Amino acid sequence: MSANKESDGGWKNFLWNSEKKEFLGRTGCSWFKILLFYVIFYGCLAGIFIGTIQAMLLTLSNYKPTYQDRVAPPGLSHTPLSDKSEIAFNMSDNSTYKKYVESVKKFLGQYADDLQKDSMKYEDCGDTPQTYKERSLPEGDTTRRKACRFHRSWLGSCSGDSDPTYGFKGGKPCLIVKLNRIVNFRPRSPSNNESIPEALIGKSLANLIPIHCKNKRQEDEGKIGEIKYFGLGEGFPLQYYPYYGKLLHPDYLQPLVAIQFTNLTMNQDMRIECKVYGANIDYSEKDRYQGRFDVKITITS
Repeated sequence: MSANKESDGGWKNFLWNSEKKEFLGRTGCSWFKILLFYVIFYGCLAGIFIGTIQAMLLTLSNYKPTYQDRVAPPGLSHTPLSDKSEIAFNMSDNSTYKKYVESVKKFLGQYADDLQKDSMKYEDCGDTPQTYKERSLPEGDTTRRKACRFHRSWLGSCSGDSDPTYGFKGGKPCLIVKLNRIVNFRPRSPSNNESIPEALIGKSLANLIPIHCKNKRQEDEGKIGEIKYFGLGEGFPLQYYPYYGKLLHPDYLQPLVAIQFTNLTMNQDMRIECKVYGANIDYSEKDRYQGRFDVKITITS
């Protein structure tokens, strides 16, 4: 019992020593000094951190990226975009393709002519492919740049005007394709015929980034049928570039290409690959959407 009492007394004495006026082995003055030290120490660390962040922010612009050295060439994306890049539907059952139709309709809604009437925000940039539309202003000028109008009617039978199901009802589905945005990026047309597929040789590719689709698998050759391309020059015209960013170019509309598969083999799984061709557009095995995409389409009747 005496040992326990001595032990209890030792702990009590450590917690509060009434003779020396110490709490946990330190006097009030000692506790004040050590707490003051840590307040100053961590305050200095916080000041250094905040100062470093502020110095870094001074080197950044809200209007354009400071460094784009490692920005990959633009990705190629399509609408509708489904899980695992697979589009499967029964042309006799509208419930199986309703989600695809709604996806395309929603996407093309931003390209309605009624939304592009404001001449302070939009301008006509021609109905044929032309060179870059430069809108550079003096450094520091934050004036909003105008955007080129893109008329949905240019997408032909994939515009939704004549066929509100975008070809799905008739088993001739449309894909709406765009190049992803990169600030200040200027895509360049193919430099020679060696870099483009045979189907594009002989076509006028001036001021245009062409796109071409074909079967990805050898066994699908002959199952794809005719593919139609709709848009301004059946590619991505250069006058829609460069893009200046969300703050300087808030009304920007990307040029679109509509791809319609008019004669796909029914009740077959077909893997189709689409690629764009340009002098500064590359492809990567690690990124299936860099400059290209592939999609599996299955139509049942």
